[in-house]
Amino acid sequence: MTDQDRFAVVGILNEEPAPPPRRRPSRAPVLSALLLALIVLGCCFGGLMTAKDPAYMDLANTNLPPGGEFPFGTDTMGRDIFSMIWSGGRVSLFIGFASTLVSTLIAVAFGSLSGMAPGWLDALLMRLTEILLSVPNLLIVVFLQSLLGTPSPAGIALVIGVTSWTSMAKVIRTEVRQLRNSDYVVAARCMGGGFFHILRLHLAPNFVSSIMFMVVMNIRGAIVAESTLSFMGIGLPLDTISWGSMLSLSEKALMTQSWWVLLIPGLFLVATLLCMTNLGNALRKRVNQRHSNL
Repeated sequence: MTDQDRFAVVGILNEEPAPPPRRRPSRAPVLSALLLALIVLGCCFGGLMTAKDPAYMDLANTNLPPGGEFPFGTDTMGRDIFSMIWSGGRVSLFIGFASTLVSTLIAVAFGSLSGMAPGWLDALLMRLTEILLSVPNLLIVVFLQSLLGTPSPAGIALVIGVTSWTSMAKVIRTEVRQLRNSDYVVAARCMGGGFFHILRLHLAPNFVSSIMFMVVMNIRGAIVAESTLSFMGIGLPLDTISWGSMLSLSEKALMTQSWWVLLIPGLFLVATLLCMTNLGNALRKRVNQRHSNL
């Protein structure tokens, strides 16, 4: 038997191209969005669910466990924790949203200016940003808070806002550097358009989707910062109720074995932060998928 009899060419096998792999559709965090919406609505309209004053000290009913007249119990000073949760959540959310508004405005202005500036000014502004990033944020917050004196929700929101814009500004600067040579931006500059005109009409609509997840995470970070300051005793005073100031009573609660004083505000705080984290991650994945499709 010859080699030709052993092997015979019968034709070329036409293989069909393999179908492209299917991308799993990104699931929106519906449960996190619903839970966060319920918490926000409860904080906004919590006064309709209870007639008790959250700051009233009922010394005859101190350290009562949850149940009966007090669904979430009372703290060491006799205050109703159920009404304190909604009132304190309103203050914590105000600090989170207000500080994020301040930091976003500063980041958009600073990052866009650095992205549109000449090379030497861009390098100078970025070195300043990196210097601020190298300093621990909590130290700057404590220093500025000591300069302002008596803490208040608006003051803490302002302090946190002016110290948490650097990371967002670097992202915006990178986006603007990519957009500034676009035809519509060059045309607007040739027609005499000012910086804020170009920023409002041409730059911001193109990079706003890239920073949305950072905006959500900044709200989360501001709530954490306020809670940390109150837990350390340098945040809001005890007469101003927030989730952080409620957690600052944890030492007394543990000494009296009043676990509900620490557990219930901690659960609301952790649930809010987890929901915001899931929403931020979903926005980040959506932006990354959009860039990969391009």
